[in-house]
Amino acid sequence: MAKRDFYDVLGVTKGASSDDIKKAYRRKAKELHPDRNADNPNAEAQFKEVNEAYEALKDPDKKAAYDRYGHAAFEGGMGGGGGHPGGGFGGQGDFASAFSDIFDDLFGDFRGARGGGRSRATRGNDLRYNLRVTLEEAYNGLQKTITVPTAVPCDTCNGTGAEGGAEPQTCPTCSGMGKVRAQQGFFTVERTCPTCNGVGQTIKNPCHSCHGAGRVEKERALSINIPAGVETGTRIRLAGEGEAGLRGGPAGDLYIFIELKEHELFSRDGQHLHCRVPVSMTTAALGGDLEVPTIDGGRSRVKIPEGSQTGRQMRLRGKGMPGLRGGGHGDMFIELQAETPVNLTPRQKELLKEFDKLSESNNPQSSSFFSAVKSFWDGMKG
Repeated sequence: MAKRDFYDVLGVTKGASSDDIKKAYRRKAKELHPDRNADNPNAEAQFKEVNEAYEALKDPDKKAAYDRYGHAAFEGGMGGGGGHPGGGFGGQGDFASAFSDIFDDLFGDFRGARGGGRSRATRGNDLRYNLRVTLEEAYNGLQKTITVPTAVPCDTCNGTGAEGGAEPQTCPTCSGMGKVRAQQGFFTVERTCPTCNGVGQTIKNPCHSCHGAGRVEKERALSINIPAGVETGTRIRLAGEGEAGLRGGPAGDLYIFIELKEHELFSRDGQHLHCRVPVSMTTAALGGDLEVPTIDGGRSRVKIPEGSQTGRQMRLRGKGMPGLRGGGHGDMFIELQAETPVNLTPRQKELLKEFDKLSESNNPQSSSFFSAVKSFWDGMKG
């Protein structure tokens, strides 16, 4: 049976461009694929015929030979066909070669085969730096110099990884794809290229300083600005200040995580500050004035009401922490802690005992509590 014209098989004219031939092949291959034509006994033969036509027409040299000699170009060693006797698909290697092209078209978008798989350069890793600051520094903000151990571009090869700054060469094994294909029966399996380890490039003479990586380990000093209002958990991103990319790739980012040190006077709750202030028993009972510190280094005078109890709070508006993104300052809360005197002298003890006899009606919380206790006991007896 005479072979059909390859152009007729693909449904294109003789003057069709390479793109037109590939599109036609893609369309025909999907249409005639045996898996999609289980009820058509001729589908496999037609599918092979389409692949044979595409194998001949996709290559400019083979196409020129076919245009001049027809099918005879691939028979008896004539012309530049380089195929097998009796046709261009005498073995699975040719079939795999042709099918890999359509495989790229059909699935390239999902695995980055259309150039995206060419990993000429790799982005550097992001780095994390934990920075502890004082509450005062968080209140005022600060500029600080930190030392970050990281990978930086190699000065010897200018980050290329090649001796003398030469450009890396396209990997001869995978042609720059970073992957190689192996035929397993009807399917084509992709694996990471063993020659370039997926990079897509090889270096003939690696740089003696970085051994072909294009970067070296080094400590780098960075001056950073910490804005006022930061708190534990605040994250600051410095774009491009992370690890240098591999073989000239873009650098990663540096993330600075803030942790506030404990303060001996103040505790923080968002933008608000809390300060526990001890007061003498007499000041709590009689009232008075109290001078307290503020986070800005100043002082504020607070009036203690007569009869204040432990735990009573007073607010100083605007004396808290600034907002990280503006919005004014929080407040500062003073919490009173009435202090019981210790190491009393005999005279002080005598005066307190006399005071206690005269103050039975001056302790409302005690009276209420013991009245409730008496009712509880009476109820238990009943």
